[in-house]
Amino acid sequence: MKRLLFYIWPLLMLTACRNDVMVVPMEDINTGGKTVKSEIVGMYLLNEGNMGSNKSTLDYLDLSASDSTVHYLRNIYSERNPTTVMMLGDVGNDCQIYGSRLWLVINCSNKVEVARAEDAVRIGKVDIPNCRYVTFKDGYAYVSSYVGSVADTGSSPLGSVYKVDTLTLQKTDSCAVGYQPEEVAIIGNQLFVANSGGYQGMTGQGYESTVSVVDLNTMQETDKIVVAPNLHRLRADRYDQLWVTSRGNYMDEAPEIYWLVKDAKGRMTVGGHLDQSVSDLCIVGDSLYFYGSQWSEVTMKNTVTYGIINVRTHEIVSTQLSQAPEISKIRMPYGIIVNPIHRDFYLMDAKNYVSSGELLHFLSDGTFDWKVKTGDIPAHAAFVYKSE
Repeated sequence: MKRLLFYIWPLLMLTACRNDVMVVPMEDINTGGKTVKSEIVGMYLLNEGNMGSNKSTLDYLDLSASDSTVHYLRNIYSERNPTTVMMLGDVGNDCQIYGSRLWLVINCSNKVEVARAEDAVRIGKVDIPNCRYVTFKDGYAYVSSYVGSVADTGSSPLGSVYKVDTLTLQKTDSCAVGYQPEEVAIIGNQLFVANSGGYQGMTGQGYESTVSVVDLNTMQETDKIVVAPNLHRLRADRYDQLWVTSRGNYMDEAPEIYWLVKDAKGRMTVGGHLDQSVSDLCIVGDSLYFYGSQWSEVTMKNTVTYGIINVRTHEIVSTQLSQAPEISKIRMPYGIIVNPIHRDFYLMDAKNYVSSGELLHFLSDGTFDWKVKTGDIPAHAAFVYKSE
């Protein structure tokens, strides 16, 4: 019955909306892939859309369709919510599920959209300026924010993390951190924030190189850990280590990945690093799956690498995710997510950034399975589990 409602809902909404509302129809694409019985029943994929084009869209991968094949539902948000002004918004920057709700961080529209995870029907929004990423704990969402506007790169303010009640969608607190904060992660009662200083770097003031430590009980910054310039990704593993990526300064400091561990006093500190460019990553068990895209001034093109890092030994254990020729045809990798149960994985290809991208599926052994057309710049995804 839930599955039937998932497909019928868009038709009901279309008949209820005003005649003058233009709704881009959803596409139901049969990928040809076979469904596997699992606690994971689907996956949302957020397409960023090119900045300024207001083309961020949401897709859904149905992994439990009744015909036993995997279906890709392209552009479901506008059809589920036909009366929403300007549809989803400008530049989708993060996609997470917490409880029964889907959280979509829409960067240049200065908002976080919140919808029902079961069908993507909108519940409400939280207004946060230049918002970037979100994480959760104990009924609260923590959203990183550049605070200053996208256009204001001259004298931008310190960034912040906003605390949001996940039920009422009300902002309850905030904490100033470093300049242009990116990803956030929580270990215990501490929130860690990767500061990039991206705006400062572009204006010659120098990139940030710190991870802010915020006490969740007081929402106060208690420490700053010096790591490397222009930090971006920040994820915690099952050993309570933090993995943080540096994009370097695009000149004489190359991108690298660092791990942070607790010292004898319990303070998080840099444990070491690998000379490996990591643009995005996904940690499952002891395995950190990654791809890196690094610009070369010699070849005047991006060098793309894929691999797996063992988070326990801190070693690169594989320099390839697949030997299938399809992976070498990816034009611009822009996202990766790994099924935590079966270890099959998905890569997102942004292509030329201004037209439809692709989602590619590989089995756990690297065998290519299928690919499908997405929205513009597919970049962020979240698995949907069976409801209890």
